Amino acid sequence: VQLQASGGGLVQAGGSLSLSCAASGRTLSTYKLGWFRQAPGKEREFVAAITWSGGFTYYADSVKGRFTIPRDNAKNTVSLQMNSLKPEDTAKYYCAAAPVGTSVRVTTGYRYWGQGTLVTVSS
Repeated sequence: VQLQASGGGLVQAGGSLSLSCAASGRTLSTYKLGWFRQAPGKEREFVAAITWSGGFTYYADSVKGRFTIPRDNAKNTVSLQMNSLKPEDTAKYYCAAAPVGTSVRVTTGYRYWGQGTLVTVSS
């Protein structure tokens, strides 16, 4: 699976931004796709995930109610819609994929990773 993330940028606190992850290389029906982020000097952390079949969603507590993870089956893309952004959301965001059945909320549960896209939220 190849993953291409895009959509990062600079936004003011309280604003919104949408990231997109285009997946290619195989059928995703038995996969989950997730978003992780890594701020400077910190470990990579889970943000959100969705199962391709069934559309079950998972969110980190820190983003619940502010972020959503919609998918577009026709385009083989998964997005991360980020609202009410805070300076602490500043990080490099990565999309990842793996077969369903592995852990959702940890990096070791994902086999394929995109290159990351930078999100900066100014106060």
